[in-house]
Amino acid sequence: MGLLNYTTKIDPDKTAQEIARCLSMHGASAVLTEYDPENSYVSAISFQIKLGEQKMGFRLPCDWKPVLTIITKGKKKPWGEQRLRHWESQWRDQAVRTAWRIVKDWVEAQMALVETQMVTTAEVFLPYTVMKDGRTLAQHAQSDPSFLLGDGNKDQ
Repeated sequence: MGLLNYTTKIDPDKTAQEIARCLSMHGASAVLTEYDPENSYVSAISFQIKLGEQKMGFRLPCDWKPVLTIITKGKKKPWGEQRLRHWESQWRDQAVRTAWRIVKDWVEAQMALVETQMVTTAEVFLPYTVMKDGRTLAQHAQSDPSFLLGDGNKDQ
């Protein structure tokens, strides 16, 4: 089975708009598309949702580099500097398109779970909650695993 969406031709900006629409239809009051200054690719979507009386900010990043590794694995690179640059650019653009379509599919699937009341919006997006220091909860927990995680022993 191939990588999900690996042949997509849909521009990442269009995908970001589709994600923004999905989020706004499910309560987002603000949506911001962020761009990587180095290469002008969409790098993240930040949004705000009111949960109870509290407005909470979330940030969904999209890392296309692992997708590039997957879709170019085993591919032979053409010889010649000019052909090599074109090849790398072409595959990088495809990786970005693919990565964003995967994020869109994930957001739509999560919103389906919210609509059926199997989970809450907060449960779905909790790892992407923006904390006071600007990092997401997931980034904070990754840098300090003891922050949230116990040893699995509930008796202590």
